[in-house]
Amino acid sequence: MKISFKKLSQSFKNAFQGLKAVTKEHSFYLMLLITLLILLLAFFLKISFSEWLVLTLLIGLVLSLEIFNTALEKLLDFLQPNHSEKVKIIKDLVAAAVLIISLVSVVIGLFIFLPKIF
Repeated sequence: MKISFKKLSQSFKNAFQGLKAVTKEHSFYLMLLITLLILLLAFFLKISFSEWLVLTLLIGLVLSLEIFNTALEKLLDFLQPNHSEKVKIIKDLVAAAVLIISLVSVVIGLFIFLPKIF
């Protein structure tokens, strides 16, 4: 298969446009601020390489799932602009997925940071 650098370049451009769009969302912006604080804390506490790997993976998962949540909400709002209980349930389910990975990340973060703080 021949690689088209023009198509690859366009794909990256589209992805960065998506990142630009999602940073205008309140919840994503809040997650970015929390991420910055976590990274500063990790740097200050000099966490290990393996802890950096876990932290990076969790940050990527939480932010990616939040982007997916935002995209799905916008799609559902477009397809069904009027209130729908079925659409609400779908939105709630995806929001619950974001909540679960966020809570798991907090627990793992506590395992990483608390021993270093105390």
